[in-house]
Amino acid sequence: MLVFLARRIGVMVVTALCLTFVVFYLTNIPAKLETLAKTQAGSRISDAEVASWLDRNGYNQPMLVRYGEWLGIARGWTRETDDGTMTGRCYRLTGTTEPGAAPARCGLMQGYWGNSTRFRAPVSDVISARLGATGILMLWVLIVMVPMALVVGVLAGMREGSRTDRTLSTFAIASTATPEYVSGVVFIALLASSTVGLSPLLVSWGWIDGPVLFQGNARSALEKITFWNFALPVMTIALYGMGYVARITRASMTEVMTQQYIRTARLKGVSFPNIVLRHALRNALIAPFTVIMLQIPWLLNGVVIVEVLFSYPGFGWTLFEAAANNDIELLLAASVVAVLVVLITQLISDIGYVYLNPRIRVS
Repeated sequence: MLVFLARRIGVMVVTALCLTFVVFYLTNIPAKLETLAKTQAGSRISDAEVASWLDRNGYNQPMLVRYGEWLGIARGWTRETDDGTMTGRCYRLTGTTEPGAAPARCGLMQGYWGNSTRFRAPVSDVISARLGATGILMLWVLIVMVPMALVVGVLAGMREGSRTDRTLSTFAIASTATPEYVSGVVFIALLASSTVGLSPLLVSWGWIDGPVLFQGNARSALEKITFWNFALPVMTIALYGMGYVARITRASMTEVMTQQYIRTARLKGVSFPNIVLRHALRNALIAPFTVIMLQIPWLLNGVVIVEVLFSYPGFGWTLFEAAANNDIELLLAASVVAVLVVLITQLISDIGYVYLNPRIRVS
């Protein structure tokens, strides 16, 4: 197991370096840098002024050198100003201009993620705050989605071809085929609109005091989460992800129920609930376990539409803001977080195989 973990961690490090370099290259192409210069210095500056701004801020160095600076394995760029003071990547981090007062390296390995040009704050502070908000959203989505998906999948797979199986399978396919931006808009129109849907009807009946039943804007959930301001984004994400997990669970349960040991248990007179719970369920959960683990990186990166739709300032909303405003440092930090989440969840799912199925051995 230790050799397996060491090998997988080594592969994870190489994969992370390759993926982050691809993102670094795409966010530092000349067109992106020119847009950044015009965003920071003025949209009407000339080409010569753009080149001067890029040179003053260390963007004219070779791509690999700047990637090494960002990682923290290469020395940060420095430049002496006309008045004899120093400026550079590490000097800006420490806020000093005295020669030799700043560290030689200041990158990812030293814990420096850069400064966000969109939020005018350290990237680490922005990422940690937004990631925490998305973490709360992901937690509630998993709490709602996983039990419902497993129940639907198990009930459908217990009796293949029955009316229950056909009904639940149709529901799972329909939920997966409906994108979040469709179901989210439908939920807002039905439950969070003061002019259409259920809210005007409930107000006329005197069943609710406010103008709407649910809040279509989830920004207030950052201060205090309530059922009324957090239910719609959770329902939108959970409904889309639930169908896929339910279908995998149903397929796995159907396969397990045809095994010889299930038939033997039936011939011995074991009750059907005991067969499902004690014999079939554990083996049927091996495939859904992997799918559930893969839902975590999907939730982290796939909530962009939902967070923008419901104005919830989480990780996805921040990623959208960084891309829309060409915030290179924030985009790079978000890519690192996304890559790490994907790699770590895959490692956890591989380790979980061993405990779910004793026949699986790590060689």
